Amino acid sequence: MLNFCSLYSGSSGNSLFVQSENTKILVDCGVSCKKVEEALKTIEVDSSSIDAILITHEHIDHVKGLSVFASKYNVPVFASTNTFDYMKKATAKINEDNLKTFKINDKITVGDLEISPFAIPHDAVNPCGFNISNNNNKISIATDIGHMTNSILKQLEGSSFVLLESNYDTSVLKCCSYPFSLKSRISGPTGHLSNEIASKTLSYLFKNGLKSAILGHLSKESNFPELAYQTALNELISNDIDVNSISLSIAHRDYPGKLVSLEENLLYK
Repeated sequence: MLNFCSLYSGSSGNSLFVQSENTKILVDCGVSCKKVEEALKTIEVDSSSIDAILITHEHIDHVKGLSVFASKYNVPVFASTNTFDYMKKATAKINEDNLKTFKINDKITVGDLEISPFAIPHDAVNPCGFNISNNNNKISIATDIGHMTNSILKQLEGSSFVLLESNYDTSVLKCCSYPFSLKSRISGPTGHLSNEIASKTLSYLFKNGLKSAILGHLSKESNFPELAYQTALNELISNDIDVNSISLSIAHRDYPGKLVSLEENLLYK
């Protein structure tokens, strides 16, 4: 058993849920404690049952509710040493014994989940994505990626499911209200991943055995869910991928998505 749910995904806040038969974890806690609690209730998960929180990087949209949630429920928090150094406010209320450090590419075990953090290019101190495995089934979480690399592709290979960033559409970004400096940051090598590159990445992965994917961390100002989805669909079709044999969806910004049962490769609840 390996389940996934995107609770919230976007520049206004990110939090993801992963569940095996014996373990429940969050990846990031970038919305308020109350919003995480409410989202978990929609998939019938008690907040007090969370076994750990993994942190990808220190930006506020990934750690906003961390201090309150982790201290309230006495949850261990895993992050790199450098990331902890840059988010002291977000960990101020957390019991020091619950601050667990890891190194990129080292393996972490939480319950019956094996977790492997991998490096990503983003303008944070030590950002990472995660591969999470249970019983030879692997899921990958990869957002806040300035550009795709061969090393990231290798990390994503062999996954049954991927949550992949599809942050902006190049044309929409050029025309949106963001200042030039922010547009440059978003489209730069340590910013975010475009619909086009996300789509090409998924095409490669689906051709190499991927079964299910969710596009996440969409920008509110420089993207549209329908546009991100259609861009990916067009790319898959142009590469002769049978879109009826795979699962592709969009992570919501403001409310939790459905629980994904990865072993059955379907959505339920």
